Amino acid sequence: MADLSHNTDQLPHEDATSESPKKIPLILKVYGFLCMADGIITVPLILILSALVMLALQTRPDLIAIGTDPTLPVILLIISVFVTFGNGIALIIFGRSLLKNRRRNAARWSYALIATTLVQIILRIMLEGIGTNLIPDAIQLVILLTLSVTVDPTLRHERHLERAARDLTDRQAARMGMLGRDLEGKGYIELNFFNLFWVFVVCSVLGLIIETIYHMAVVEPGVYQDRAGMLFGPFSPIYGFGAVLMTVALNRFYKANPVIIFVVSAVIGGLFEAAVSWFMQTGFGALAWDYSGSTIFGLFPDPVATLFGGRTSTLFMCMWGALGFVWIKFCLPWLLKLINIIPWKLRYSFTALCTVLMLVNGVMTLQALDCWFERLSGVAGTTPIEAFYAKNFDDAYMEHRFESMTITPEDSGRIDSEAMAEQPVGDAAATGSSAPAAV
Repeated sequence: MADLSHNTDQLPHEDATSESPKKIPLILKVYGFLCMADGIITVPLILILSALVMLALQTRPDLIAIGTDPTLPVILLIISVFVTFGNGIALIIFGRSLLKNRRRNAARWSYALIATTLVQIILRIMLEGIGTNLIPDAIQLVILLTLSVTVDPTLRHERHLERAARDLTDRQAARMGMLGRDLEGKGYIELNFFNLFWVFVVCSVLGLIIETIYHMAVVEPGVYQDRAGMLFGPFSPIYGFGAVLMTVALNRFYKANPVIIFVVSAVIGGLFEAAVSWFMQTGFGALAWDYSGSTIFGLFPDPVATLFGGRTSTLFMCMWGALGFVWIKFCLPWLLKLINIIPWKLRYSFTALCTVLMLVNGVMTLQALDCWFERLSGVAGTTPIEAFYAKNFDDAYMEHRFESMTITPEDSGRIDSEAMAEQPVGDAAATGSSAPAAV
């Protein structure tokens, strides 16, 4: 029995509480020490600065408020402080795990740091725009993504075995005509990256077509308007992301009561539409739709539009609900057949290539909007990136590409836009188009 116990201790298997016996390389321990030092410095510094700010505001509350309401940049800064504090705590635990050779624990905390880093990047964009200010966070994100995959060899081995098993299962499913389906029956579609990416792409195109037709038929009859939401291609990403969210939320309920599907789709779509509108206006002063003043059958004000400040409405939440129902019940089976047309040997490499192109498109779209915002704010471009976008994607191009969008810099949450309130209205506000926002 003693020998058997001894032999089992030598097995490479690692449970949730054990750690890999292989030592972490010195360079990673140095990185762990730096992370831990960063957290140790950041946490008390945040606490001290918060105390000083609270003390200062007791004598000068006007520093953060217009009337009795806190200014938007201050609200974002407060959120950023909480995120930075949490990030500092996670850095201490993550760094200590690396120093103590606790690989699995380090891998798990790297996921938390990836999440806080992404939130910090979003907040920086809304407060400061896109520029060199994002480089440190971007570098940290790349390092964390790499470590999350490589720091624990047992996890990497497990993932390799899972990929091999999944590849075998996919080949069998393809022969049975079930590729892309959830073979365990927990949901309709398998929620892997391949399926969800193509849900995003297809629905971005379909959503753009639907919105364009709706504008021509209802908003401005007979008038065509470019409703694209990205710098290149026929994509409206709000519909793509909305479809992904609804697919994930409703995957287990595709056989549920139609009323449940409709309500869940309406809530998810409406909240997501409002969140995107808030982000675009806060980060870039951009307004692409406004449902303020909407009514219910012309009898009384729309309570949803009033509650969300015109960022969504009852009508459009109902439209999201209807689209979600049609999507889950009818379109998803059709989509699976469509994406399975991609040849087996090309499906992953082709998807990877399209993912890279879509990411480049998304990054360039945000950069172009940021440079457009800066130009309309009267901020002179000084970097090669700003010169590139000023030359290739100038105001005229952006006005034509984003016809439904208006840019009002002083409505953003950017720190450098506070001075805009002191400028004349004609200089402080500019629009990307003379056409009204979609309603």
